[in-house]
Amino acid sequence: MGFKCGIVGLPNVGKSTLFNALTATAAAQAANYPFCTIEPNVGEVAVPDPRLDVLAKLAKSNDIIPTRLAFVDIAGLVRGASKGEGLGNQFLANIREVDAIVHVVRCFDDGDITHVEGRIDPVADIETIETELMLADLDSLEKRVVAAEKKAKGGDKEAKELFDLMSRALVLLREGKPARLVELKPEDEKPFRLLGLLSSKPVLYVCNVEEAAAGTGNAYSKAVEARAAEEGAVAVVISAQIEAEIAILPNEERADYLAAIGLDEPGLNRLIRAGYQLLDLVTFFTVGPKEARAWTITRGTKAPQAAGVIHTDFERGFIRSETIAFDDYVTYAGEAGARDAGRLRLEGKEYVVADGDVLHFRFAT
Repeated sequence: MGFKCGIVGLPNVGKSTLFNALTATAAAQAANYPFCTIEPNVGEVAVPDPRLDVLAKLAKSNDIIPTRLAFVDIAGLVRGASKGEGLGNQFLANIREVDAIVHVVRCFDDGDITHVEGRIDPVADIETIETELMLADLDSLEKRVVAAEKKAKGGDKEAKELFDLMSRALVLLREGKPARLVELKPEDEKPFRLLGLLSSKPVLYVCNVEEAAAGTGNAYSKAVEARAAEEGAVAVVISAQIEAEIAILPNEERADYLAAIGLDEPGLNRLIRAGYQLLDLVTFFTVGPKEARAWTITRGTKAPQAAGVIHTDFERGFIRSETIAFDDYVTYAGEAGARDAGRLRLEGKEYVVADGDVLHFRFAT
């Protein structure tokens, strides 16, 4: 089960530098001119989770395997992208393929790095990108809604529901509001996702600040945080340049480097965790002497489907799961202690897996 966050933004805001740091590679070319990234680059990163180390120590696991999150570096959008300006159509298609948007915003002054709009105004940059996504959605829906309306009037129940969702999205888009503000019932969520609307995707803002502001932010980043708060989004402050420098350091030198600049952890850790939360993901663990491993599922996933993330046979033949909450596993020093204390539970097909559960699945072959 793969989850992808697309890194977007105007040209020269630090997207590729951030991507390189995330993946600890130079796979994405970072250069001081627009469109240096033409094909989307994809990199997977481990999701930092100290619980995994605790479990591995208790179980004396030989290997530790974290869960992972994919980031896609998408080339810079420009004003008019929805009409094909720059390489707009291609870039918008790349955004359509991701689950969430990580919107990198320039929050630093540097006369040596050109800004495609000729000024530093992060809130205006956000509005430029948001407008292009909304215009692309508006164009897409207006092309489809007439046919959907005809089917709905013909008595097709599914078409009627789809037409209703389209109409509600169109009302917002025509008011200049993103489609993610459409209020949905649980049963509407899947068909709404299938509409493929760019502005319906959850957004995380990354404020790329100068090195001196990495720990505190600056006036630009505070403006972005205020904007994010207004729309119920999250903003993370990061210096992409610092993160790129940390990424190439040996592990044993990173802590000293962070301490020297007044940071407790790399900003990328906060970004990865924020992306994970943005997608409403949770983690469960499988633990044994061979390996301690973290697995990713969406919140609300039931035990058989969680088992299927490991192997499809586990889901098909699911009988029940032996379940220990993380805190119980730690408190009673492992599986045997939790079992003896009566803290190991047998859960069936309707059990909704909780974040931090340590699971062992029983299944019929």
